[in-house]
Amino acid sequence: MGHTLRVGDTVQVITGKDRGKQGKVIAVDADRVRVDKVQMQKLHLKPGRKAARGGGILEREGYIHRSNVMLVDPGTGKPSRVRNQREGGRRVRVFATSGAQVPEPARK
Repeated sequence: MGHTLRVGDTVQVITGKDRGKQGKVIAVDADRVRVDKVQMQKLHLKPGRKAARGGGILEREGYIHRSNVMLVDPGTGKPSRVRNQREGGRRVRVFATSGAQVPEPARK
């Protein structure tokens, strides 16, 4: 499945209406990701439904296919392809352009 995107990674949208926007990955689902403040969708809720007790219009991020985003190299601030390398018996993600290791996303 190529490189893996993880929650907390900084990515840039490379195609579509939100092209050029950068943000943190907030959810990963098989081959789709949700990025903070990207692909905003309006959700109309009737009163009594889960998130909005009084009903109304909720705005939240929609999913984007993982092929439409690229990891951002913090050294350059630009998107880069990612390779997998083995270091000390474990697999690490490495940026193709700079050769720097992809920083581990912060755990909440």
